[in-house]
Amino acid sequence: MGRATTYEVSAGVATVTLDAPEQRNALSTEMLDSLGDDLERADGDPAVRAVVLTHTGTTFCAGADLSVAGRTSSRLDLAGILRLIEELDKPVVGRIAGHCRGGGVGLAAACDLSIASSAATFAFSEVRLGVAPAVISVVCLPKMRRADAAELFLTGAAFGADRAAEVGLITRAVPEADLEEAVDQVLGHLLAGGPRALAAIKLILSKVPFLERDQAFEWTSAQSARLFASQEATAGIAAFRERRAPPWAGPVR
Repeated sequence: MGRATTYEVSAGVATVTLDAPEQRNALSTEMLDSLGDDLERADGDPAVRAVVLTHTGTTFCAGADLSVAGRTSSRLDLAGILRLIEELDKPVVGRIAGHCRGGGVGLAAACDLSIASSAATFAFSEVRLGVAPAVISVVCLPKMRRADAAELFLTGAAFGADRAAEVGLITRAVPEADLEEAVDQVLGHLLAGGPRALAAIKLILSKVPFLERDQAFEWTSAQSARLFASQEATAGIAAFRERRAPPWAGPVR
């Protein structure tokens, strides 16, 4: 079985590239398997502080591989990939220079931060194929107003990166020429944060909205106490007081 992604680590950043441009980076068995392998590899590598998810070609991801739709035999299905991105201890940054359709929108929404070229377009195209954006709704709906989701899910109409940012599916859209600089700037900020703190923030973002209020205060108080008592916090506070960089800080790539 061939690989449909490439993987590279530089200066604490793992870059996972969807690399099947002839298939518009569709979510084939090979793509799902390769992507899952690379994300797990990044998660298990202590040298990796952040992950960039990007692509080759003019399409970030076209969604389902329609040639085998409904009968894939990948190790991880799309739900497993989206869960893996969300549960990764390291922040995942989407670098989107091409178009997103269907499951590709789900990948962009699952990333902790996604920056897209203003030339990119998005669409929940499932309805025009006689299906629904079911699995990806789990990561898209928490970020969207119901009115926006209803319009975009039901019509299947294409929309631009500015609209994708407006409805909360991505972090922001930037001019195509500024995309690389914008991603590097975000990575610089992430690498300035403590690794355990970043993992804790991801957990807070995914868990707290679904807790009852008193449960949320109880759980977050325990998390805060654990973090303040950690070696990472001790080192970070000492560095702040002494006006020097914390031990985990480093250059981007």
